[in-house]
Amino acid sequence: MTARDAEAAPVIIDVEASGFGAGSYPIEVGVALPDGTTRCYLIRPADDWQHWDPAAEDVHRIPRPILLSRGRPLEDVARELNRELQGRTVYSDAWGYDSSWLARLFDAAEMPQRFRLEALRALLSEPQMACWDDARIEVQRALGSVRHRASADALVIQKTFLMSRDGAAAAGRSTHAARC
Repeated sequence: MTARDAEAAPVIIDVEASGFGAGSYPIEVGVALPDGTTRCYLIRPADDWQHWDPAAEDVHRIPRPILLSRGRPLEDVARELNRELQGRTVYSDAWGYDSSWLARLFDAAEMPQRFRLEALRALLSEPQMACWDDARIEVQRALGSVRHRASADALVIQKTFLMSRDGAAAAGRSTHAARC
């Protein structure tokens, strides 16, 4: 990642969860920081967090017993996220889900969330959106086989943002390029 990228790269957050319906809760939070480094936090569920969707497990491949044995206390995860992200605006490509799961995490931890969560779409230009799918495929190809986990997903989203931004800018400078 270049110095320009580190300055312009948004902080991206991704949340894996126990499911998508009512009662679902966060099980893993991943963050991609402006310099491209990532953080990943596996969360031990609160005692009253019982919802479990096997279809969600098929996607993230994190069995509930692993959360119970290796997950960090949710208070520690909330505290660490606040320490790392305090005062920043953090972006999510699934704001509707991620905002509710983060709210559930911070509520259970009985502490305020000290960073702002915004939808990634707020940063994307129309040309960037047109480039997004192609850029994402190229990023995934460049990174090789990446498992579907929160920090890996956050990094893919961040690198796709940078590639789509740069591709859209290059397409805008060229009279021959209709897309990135």
